[in-house]
Order: sequence, then structure tokens, then C-alpha cells
Amino acid sequence: MLHEQIAAAPAEKLARQAQERSFRSHDGTEIFYRFWPPVSPQTEVSTAAKGAVVLFHRGHEHGGRMAHLVDELRMPDHAFYAWDARGSGRSAGERGYAPSFAALVRDIDCFMREIAAKDSFGTQDIALIAQSFGAVLAAAWVHDYAPKLRAMVLASPAFSVKLYVPFAKEGIAFWQKIKGRFFVNSYVKASLLTHDPVRIASFENDPLITRPIASNILVELYQHAARIVVDARAITVPTQLLLSGSDWVVRHGPQHEFFVNLGSRVKERHVLPGFFHDTLGERDRAKALDLIRPFLEEQFASPAEAVDLKQADVAGYTRDEADRLASPLDLLSPKGLYWGLSRAFIRIGSWFSRGMKIGVSTGFDSGSTLDYVYENDARGIGPIGRMVDRTFLDAIGWRGIRQRKLHLEELIGQALATLKAARRPGHILDIAAGHGRYVLDAISKSSEQPASVRLQDYSDINVELGRKLIAERHMPATVSFRRADAFDGDELAALDPAPDLAIVSGLYELFSDNAQVTRSLGGLARAMRPGSLLIYTNQPWHPQLEMIARSLTSHRGGQAWVMRRRTQGEMDQLVEAAGFEKLDQRIDQWGIFTVSLARRV
Repeated sequence: MLHEQIAAAPAEKLARQAQERSFRSHDGTEIFYRFWPPVSPQTEVSTAAKGAVVLFHRGHEHGGRMAHLVDELRMPDHAFYAWDARGSGRSAGERGYAPSFAALVRDIDCFMREIAAKDSFGTQDIALIAQSFGAVLAAAWVHDYAPKLRAMVLASPAFSVKLYVPFAKEGIAFWQKIKGRFFVNSYVKASLLTHDPVRIASFENDPLITRPIASNILVELYQHAARIVVDARAITVPTQLLLSGSDWVVRHGPQHEFFVNLGSRVKERHVLPGFFHDTLGERDRAKALDLIRPFLEEQFASPAEAVDLKQADVAGYTRDEADRLASPLDLLSPKGLYWGLSRAFIRIGSWFSRGMKIGVSTGFDSGSTLDYVYENDARGIGPIGRMVDRTFLDAIGWRGIRQRKLHLEELIGQALATLKAARRPGHILDIAAGHGRYVLDAISKSSEQPASVRLQDYSDINVELGRKLIAERHMPATVSFRRADAFDGDELAALDPAPDLAIVSGLYELFSDNAQVTRSLGGLARAMRPGSLLIYTNQPWHPQLEMIARSLTSHRGGQAWVMRRRTQGEMDQLVEAAGFEKLDQRIDQWGIFTVSLARRV
């Protein structure tokens, strides 16, 4: 049910009339959106669409505030959509609030699935036009979920909001830690958003405008925006960036940095002199629309060709990043001394902390360390040891690992239900299970039980402890653990019975070579029948890559743990090339780990 106290603001008078719809997002929240079917330019009656354009409004506003673009863009043979983000306009949810920035980004993914299911527009048929806060959400979705989008237009993206009070950003984050979530009211006057008197009046009188914004969203906006700007090379979608020359609301610097970093082969940047922040609602917005229209029409007319990322391990920016991290430092340089002290502190910490001791002895990327992280029970010598261990377990990477486990459990349960509906027996295989805890936990929580579970790992220690865990839980004989090489494609292809659900978690992230991953995926694909499911993980981002590379050791003979990130687009392409079609994805609230579900085609 939509909140009854939220009045329905009348839509602007348009030649094309909208249909009003809603869908339920990932957590059941009802999201309202408008849909404008395409019409023939000559007869103005319904016609087949050349594509779809999805509009994302700025913060505090709603989709009705962008409805004027449907007519003004003069693209009648394209379908248009405009949502009201959760907590805004006519959508449900507490006003100005969302559980997290990542929840809003996932709402976009659910919205795209709604459009595909309802009107058969795949992402390759869709372009986005997004403004301000909505532009950051859209850029984050493209970065994190790697959709095969036709194009996107970002107008005045709010990568850095101008908070004119000194240290306001730090103050909001600090006060939130003390008090918990609170709301910050927007100080921006309508006259500083646009020169258009009609837009100014409508903004001031619109009952659906939401002035407050939750502190958690404001804090996370800065965090995610910084991540997207720095890692914009991961975005390869054709992109047009429109900047308002006299913007009182957001800073230009990060917008230009984002453009420079963009990995798109097709990218445009236009600065519109004198424009205020509401770029697409300005008095002279025809200048902006005259840039958007030909850009989108050209992208829709061109073949949808994705940038090939499968050789990114040989030549790509994440390869360059990993090479830099693998390069030794002068031990007497400031950085060399800093990281030398860091390694020493970890060694000292391992005398007291159980988790650090396991990491130092077996590798911080070992199955034993991950199993300890999953347990999340601080242990050590005395109160100091437990305190050090808790600090270790609360590192952001380990929090991401535990969230990844929850996402694995969710998608394993979903996959088992799908297989049962398809009358498949549900033979599960995990090719590098560590101790297997996450698989066994997922099975115990699932209402659907598999026909068999085969866990494997290359480490004798993991196999031994995995078998011990199976025995402790009194699992049936259909659950087994054996030693095997996850990169032996021929051995995987010969599996009998063939897996109905294959799981690859936390493995490919540890190996930079795409040829190894291709062999592994190819072997699975040869073994699996059409309709079988694959769950795979990825690490497209990590805020502590240098700390990990300079301070922590891996399971491979105590070598430095240097990771090469794979963008989500790169990982998805490797999976697709092996013969799988991606169906669904989860990502944690920090943007570190993804868990995806794919189907053998």
C-alpha cells in the first residue's frame, strides 16, 4: 500500500499521456513509476518502439518532475519510463530514507527487471537519462551490475555536494555514529536550481517534494560517489555528461575526474554556461536536449557492441594496478617504513589474536582464515587478545566476506527452488569450497534439499577439516568432500552425475590469469546440461588493496597477497563466453563482493 498521506501531484500537461504502474522491489517496497508507450510521429498512435529511455530524478524530487522531457526530447517512437525512488513522490517508504545507498541501486536493477518482464525491453534496448543524485545512482548501477546498456546521459551528477558549513560532511558522519540515523533538511532554494519561473513555482508548491534526506544516505552518497569516480574505467557504456556551468549545489571537479576516468569508447562532455543545477529543467534546457537527442538516436541506431574485456588480465587498468602493488618498495622510503611497521604489528598481533595467528600460519586468503571469519567469534589470549581479534574480524573486507556468505545462502536457496520447479534433481558441486561452511549452512536453511552435495578443494587441510565439519553435522552420505583441482577443465567436464548447480566462491578472485578461469568455466560448461545453474562470486572493488598487498600473506607459500580486481563486466563476459547467461546478482553495501546466478544455455 502506498502511503495515504502522500498526495498525488498532477502531472504536467503532455501530448503523450502516461500509464501509472508500480512494482515491488527486492524487499517488498512498492515503487511507483510512469510509462509512456511509443507513438507514431505521423499518426500519434501506438507503434513498435525503437528502444526505451528511463528517467531518474534528482534528490528530493520525483519522476513527475522529469515528465516534460518525454515531449521535449521529440523521440515519439521510443518508450519512456520515470520512477519515483523509494521514499520519494508516490513510492512507498519513509520520506527521504532508504536502508542504504546500495538498496537504492538494487532498486534500479529490480526496475530494469520489471521493464523487461512487462514490456520485453532488455538492457541492450535501454538508455538512461539521470540527473544529480539520480545520476550517481545510475552510474553506480552501471558500475556494479555491468548491464549491457545502450547508453546513458548524466546531468550534473552529485558526486560531491557543496555543504557550505565547514566540516559538515565529517560532522554528519560523526553525529550519526553517536546519535544514529537522523535527517538533514535541504537548504537549496528553487531559485538556485533553475532560472525557469514555472519550474521555480512548481517546485515550491509541489506537495511531493521531500526536503529531508536521511543522514545514512548522505554519508554513503559521498562514499559511493568517490568509489565510482576513481573506478570509472570499469564503465564502458556510451556516456554523455552534461555539466551546469553555474552550479550552486555540486562541485565540478569530481565530474571532470569521472569523465577523464571513464572507460567508455564513446563519451561526450558538455559544459552549459550559466546553467544552474537543474540542468534538464533550466529555462534554456533546449540547448541540453539538442545535445541529448542526437546522442541517443545515434546510439540506438548503432549496433549494441560491448567492449571486449576478456583480455583485461593481459592489458588493462586492473592489471596495471596489480603490477604496481606487486612492485617492491624501498625499505627506507616513507611508504616502505610504513608498510614494514604494518607487517610487524600484524606479526605481534598474531601472538594474541586467534584470527591473525591463523592468517599468518595458513595465509589470509586460506580456507581456514575464511572459515574463522565466517564464525565471527573473537578469540585470543586474554581481554587484549580478544579485543585485537575483534578489530581484525571487523575489518571492512571481512564484513564484506560475511555479507557475501549471506548472499550465497540466498542465491543457493533460490537456485534449489528453481531446479525443483524444473524437476531437476539438484546435484550440487562446489569446486573450491574451503571448509564448505557456507554451502552446508545454505542447505540447512533451504526449504528445498539437493539430491547430492559434492564439495572439493585443492588443499588437504581444507578437505580434512571439511570432512570433519560434515561429520559434526551428521550430514547424510549424499554429502561428500574430496581433493580436486578447480582449474582442471577435463576433470570437471567428466563429473558424474553432472552438477545441476555449480558454485565457485572466492576462487577466481585469487588468480589474475583469465586463461585459468576460462579452463575452469569451460570444464563446468561441458559437464552441465542446459538449464543447470552456476553461482559465481567476484571482487570488482576493494578499499584496502594496498594494505592487503603490502601487509598480508597468501596461502601460496607466504607470498604477498596481491589481488587483481576484475570489473563485473570482465567477470560476466568470461562466464558468458563459457556458455552461461547471467540471471541475477547481489552486491554488498560497500561495493566489494558480488554474487551472481547464471544459467547454462
